[in-house]
Amino acid sequence: MKVLVLNCGSSSIKYQLIDMANNANVMAKGLLERIGLEMGEFTHKYNGQKHYEQLPIADHTAGIKLVLKALLDPEIGVIKDIKEIGAVGNRVAHGGELFKDSCLVTDDVIEKIKSLTDLAPLHTPGNLAGIYAMREVLPGVPQAVVFDTAFHSTLPAKSFLYGLPYEYYEKYGIRRYGFHGTSHKFVAEKAAKMVGKDWKSLKIISCHLGSGASIAAIECGKSVDTSMGMTPLEGLLMGSRPGDVDPGALQYLFEKEMAAGKTWKDIVKMLNKQCGLVGISGGKQDMRDIRAGRDAGDERCTYAFDMFAQRVKKYIGAYMAEMGGCDILLFTGGIGENAWFMRHPILENMECLGIKIDMKKNDETAGEDGVISTPDSKVTTVVVTTDEEYVIASDTYRLVQGK
Repeated sequence: MKVLVLNCGSSSIKYQLIDMANNANVMAKGLLERIGLEMGEFTHKYNGQKHYEQLPIADHTAGIKLVLKALLDPEIGVIKDIKEIGAVGNRVAHGGELFKDSCLVTDDVIEKIKSLTDLAPLHTPGNLAGIYAMREVLPGVPQAVVFDTAFHSTLPAKSFLYGLPYEYYEKYGIRRYGFHGTSHKFVAEKAAKMVGKDWKSLKIISCHLGSGASIAAIECGKSVDTSMGMTPLEGLLMGSRPGDVDPGALQYLFEKEMAAGKTWKDIVKMLNKQCGLVGISGGKQDMRDIRAGRDAGDERCTYAFDMFAQRVKKYIGAYMAEMGGCDILLFTGGIGENAWFMRHPILENMECLGIKIDMKKNDETAGEDGVISTPDSKVTTVVVTTDEEYVIASDTYRLVQGK
């Protein structure tokens, strides 16, 4: 069965066509950006080649049609008949407390996802748009939804409740939900296999570090704590999100900025798009650029670099204390997998926690799986490449097969 995996944002569509019957071979993948604007961008990768064009993409339905046209194209396509697509797997950001696992799309499921829009107003409309578009373009093809939050549904109350009046949890569902669950689950299982152990017998700290970043404490196969909260704004310093901030500081900021003419929407946009590494460094988000700026003596890039490392180190220590130890510490995501120069300051001087790193191995490991701790380290530290699209395709295949 060939599964089309969709990750739809408010103005973008990421996709992969995966042949589950052929060792989960990725037949094609691509990205549509600037949907709904005057001019969009379309990148399609197939058979080791790339097709790129700029053209208007009116909405998600138009984008989906463009994807299918490319997949069928005699020159850049990889299938001959639309019927070769046996199922569609959709990434959905927020499942709230309603969804604790992936499921097939039904009218009832769509209504429940719609009811959670307020929890992820920037993501859910795009996720739903992709589902609607596929229903219109391929009405007979089964669809599944895979939720970023589902893996964290095992969080105990002591981890997910905020110190607010309990009635606000009961009335509005204000609590920690966590994100990147698809990735955290995949890499935790994979890391355990790398060292020949069962992940359900281990204490694992998973560091998914990229433009969006989060850390999860995983005990015996279950998420017991995670750094992102009710929204992806909480936790670590990220590419354009601030991470942990004193609510009183935000109140002060809101009052000042709104008095100067800013609206609530302006401030929310700032929190999502203009904070984190971008806000501290003065416009740089790629960790390689920030490192280069630091090396050149740029003070703000130095702040951004050091802040990112310090926040990750702090959460690792907290989760080790919370779980009473750690068997595997893993790094994944764009920064976690590739930025060996960022792992270096995160992991140095951690011997007091039983973490001893072979820095030569660390510095040589980028974009591939590998153990970077020393043989006598109490905590096995590994770099693990993630594959969220594979997890979505695998879950979709399982559900369609009725397993």
